[in-house]
Parts: sequence; structure tokens; C-alpha cells
Amino acid sequence: MALMTDVLDWLQALPQPALVAATGGLVLAECTIGLGFIAPGEAGLLIGSTTANTLPRFLILWLVVTICATSGDSLGYAIGKRFGPRLRETKLIQRYGAEGWDKTTDLLRRRGAWAVFFARFLPVVRTLTPAAAGTSGLPYRKFLPAAFAGAACWSLLHISIGAALGEAAKRLESAMSTGALAVLAAVVLAVVAVHLVKKRRKKSAAPVPQQSGQDEDLEPVA
Repeated sequence: MALMTDVLDWLQALPQPALVAATGGLVLAECTIGLGFIAPGEAGLLIGSTTANTLPRFLILWLVVTICATSGDSLGYAIGKRFGPRLRETKLIQRYGAEGWDKTTDLLRRRGAWAVFFARFLPVVRTLTPAAAGTSGLPYRKFLPAAFAGAACWSLLHISIGAALGEAAKRLESAMSTGALAVLAAVVLAVVAVHLVKKRRKKSAAPVPQQSGQDEDLEPVA
């Protein structure tokens, strides 16, 4: 029973424009402050990348994801510039954690645009950095090239990994029996389940404000 091959073939049979748009949309949401907690952009990118089995598909997905990631960063920068230093006291930043915000702003003060580039590869930090850059007064003409370069390198890395995993899965399946695949699938599911439970516990332990909605999140904490 070709489990992995069936899934990959199903993904590749989906309309390519819709698949690329969905992948780009998840990345855009994950890179936008306020949505990064709920949008599985990185996981969605890896899954979508398993369909990048030809050079045109690879290049199109890379271009779209790079643009979407840069757009999400630009939205975060605009929010930071709009609210300034008082953004730190809003419910939105408290949800992420003021300590993480302080570390991000300190990194920006020390490294400038380089911090924007390297933050792209750090979960959570990459969502906070654009807004922090906006509040810190980093000029957009310096922010944008760093954000674009970081997005291009980050998306290239993840799409390459996803495409390689897709190809490796097909080869692995052809070399393994159905029973071995079932055991492997069970192990993978167990690891993913443990990871999700730990992540949920961490989120539950963090103080979450009662109100919801991005407009309310941007209100200062009393």
C-alpha cells in the first residue's frame, strides 16, 4: 500500500496555482505579527514544497513565498512604526512575551539590518523583529533589502528541504515493506503528538488576555 506516494501524488495533482497561493498565504500570515501564533507557515511551506519536483514549480514557489514573507515583514514594520515604543505595552506583545520583545529590540540596536536578516531563521523572533524594527526607527530603505534577502534565503532552504523530503519519501517507500512503513508512520505520529502536547502546554502556561482580536490586542495593558 503506497501510503506516502499516494499522499504526494494527491498533493501534486492539486491545482498548482491554488497550492502555491495557499502556501504563500500561510507564510504571509505566519510572518505578520498577531497571526504568527496561529498560522503554521513553516509546516505548510515544507508540505507544499514536496510538490516542487520540477524546476519551474520550484522557482515559482520560491518567488511567491519570498514575496509573501517580505510582505508579512513589511506589515509588521508598518505596525511598529505606527505605534512606536508603546507597542511593547500592548496585549499583542504581552501575548508573545515582553522578554522576547526586549531581546529582539536589543539585537536590532546592536546589529541593525543584519538582525533583520538573521532573525528570519529564528521562530517567534522572525515575527517580532519587523515590528521591533519599525519602533526602533530603522529606516525602511535598510529594512526592506534585509527582509527580502532573509526571506529569499529562508524560503530557498525550506523549499529545498521539502522537495528533498518528498523525493526521499518515494524512494524510501519503494524500498520498505508495508509493515515497516506502518511502524515508521506510528513513530513519526508519536513524535509529532508529543511535540504538539508540549507546545500546547507552554502556550497554556503563558498568560493570555481575555479579549481577542488584533484591534484589542493593540490596546495598552493597564
